[in-house]
Amino acid sequence: MPVAPPRPKAPPLNALRAFEAAARLGGFAAAAEELGVTPGAVAAHVKALEDGLGAALFERHAKGVRLSALGYRVLPDFTEAFDRLGLAVQALRAEASPDTVHIATLPAIAQLWLSPRLPALRAAAPEITISITAMEEPPDLKRAPFDLNLFYRPEGEGRALAPDEIFPVCAPSLAARLARPEDLADVPCLTDSVWAEDWRIWAEATLPGAGFAPEGPIFSLYALAIEEAVNGAGVLMGHGALVARHLESGALVAPFGPRLRLGRDLALWSARPHRPGSPAARVADWLARPGG
Repeated sequence: MPVAPPRPKAPPLNALRAFEAAARLGGFAAAAEELGVTPGAVAAHVKALEDGLGAALFERHAKGVRLSALGYRVLPDFTEAFDRLGLAVQALRAEASPDTVHIATLPAIAQLWLSPRLPALRAAAPEITISITAMEEPPDLKRAPFDLNLFYRPEGEGRALAPDEIFPVCAPSLAARLARPEDLADVPCLTDSVWAEDWRIWAEATLPGAGFAPEGPIFSLYALAIEEAVNGAGVLMGHGALVARHLESGALVAPFGPRLRLGRDLALWSARPHRPGSPAARVADWLARPGG
């Protein structure tokens, strides 16, 4: 009579994923944010995994958790495994929907740089569907379902599309009141909360020792700050690639001369090389072309 003993159960995949994320990111709260669950759910998954193993993967302390010696030893294997799983899912999705390209990008880039280019891109490749997700931080392309990242990145990283240069911009009517950078003290200076340090960085390079501090409203959306600059509400620190169309149309002008380069580029990158001629490769090539 054949013997069929019960097979040992493997740990649940969600528990393993919770452990890996918490271990890699240094805590349950950060793992919860990445996985889209609550910290309590992550903690419960990890505790169930530890109970099943009969060993601790984390040391609990009043200020948080720290990997145990066992957790530290096994983390690299789990990170590699989930990276490979993520890339395999990417390949599966690309094969299942070969004509859809998913792009993750900064909201300001999506609104001001990418969106104006979409009509011409659709006309050039009508068979390709472009899906855009705006987010404040680049996702991990080994895990997230995106074909391309489009963000600002240090020079030399990714496929550079345009240098990031900053300089004051304003409506032509307001520019008439600005003969030199020192005149900025007499007009409202608009600030974007994401790039709150722009004015300080520019002032230290342009007005060293002047102690210049911008005074004016703060915006959480760069596109809205640009619209207010167009409306004459004040002077905004422009990012070259994002204000280029407004400068070309004359809606905004740059009242002063030199631009300050920040040592980073508007860049494209992906987690894996795309096959030449594939939809993702074609979109990347089209966005990178001169005048694209």
